[in-house]
Amino acid sequence: MSGLEATKSAASRSGVPGQAGRRPPRVRAFVGAPSSGPRESAAWTRRRIVANNLHSVVGRAYPRVRGLTREPSWILFEMLLPFLTTSAFVFVYRALDAPPSYIGFVVLGGAMSAFWLNVVWMMAAQLYWEKDQGNLELYFAAPMNLMSVLFGMAAGGLVMSSTRAVVVLVVATVVYKVSFSIDQWGLLLAVFVLTLAALYGFGMMLASLFLMWGREAWHMTQLMVEPVYFVSGLNFPVGRLGMLGAVAIALIPLAVGLDAMRQLAFASTGPTGTPSPEIEALILIAMTIVFTILARWLLHSMEIRARQEGRLTVRWR
Repeated sequence: MSGLEATKSAASRSGVPGQAGRRPPRVRAFVGAPSSGPRESAAWTRRRIVANNLHSVVGRAYPRVRGLTREPSWILFEMLLPFLTTSAFVFVYRALDAPPSYIGFVVLGGAMSAFWLNVVWMMAAQLYWEKDQGNLELYFAAPMNLMSVLFGMAAGGLVMSSTRAVVVLVVATVVYKVSFSIDQWGLLLAVFVLTLAALYGFGMMLASLFLMWGREAWHMTQLMVEPVYFVSGLNFPVGRLGMLGAVAIALIPLAVGLDAMRQLAFASTGPTGTPSPEIEALILIAMTIVFTILARWLLHSMEIRARQEGRLTVRWR
């Protein structure tokens, strides 16, 4: 073998660019798995799709969980202000010589209000704010399901709201000596979980609606705080509202979940004029399924509209 042939042979074995016999380079896929080209990189398996969506859930939940420790003063205000509101109603019921269970109703309602505020402000209006900040385009362009973004917001918001709810419940129970009479712990826990599932399913559905409504989302957010507190019986038994309370139980997950938990946590209060906790648990299951399906359908419709008409990513429209 001549010297020139030996050099070419060595170059082909070493993989020097531009030499004959070089192996094709390995291309890295989006999630880090090696592939031989763009076609193989685009052919994602179901496992890779699920893993990517789970990463999206964690990535969207991380800012809300990590934000709890970024500004410690916010934690104080988030816990102190709701406690003052709850205390005001406690003193009103004591001045009226109301039954002791009514104080427990107020304490439980004050704890659950944290989750409702999170659903309204951090779930329903979030996509509208993301559009205003210019992040919505990134969501549509990223290779993920938009439902994973909403699930991430729900998971992070649940952690944020739980700190406030637990503090209000524990401190108010100790300070105002609230006594619970619970006979069915398992059903109470199940109703609580179903209430949170229905609430955040409702928030995911509203996120798409608020985005389509544009600037009216701000007014809708204001409308869904104090009026919903009233019709849901946040600080009093919802059964006292008669027909209005029945409509609230049929439509608002906060109303039906709070009433069921009150019946289970204060079993000694007797009938409240509302369905039994078992029936209300079935209502919560139906709400969770319906709200989740509607949220998925609305997100899909919104995505099609955004890609075909290009109108959802324009500011102030």
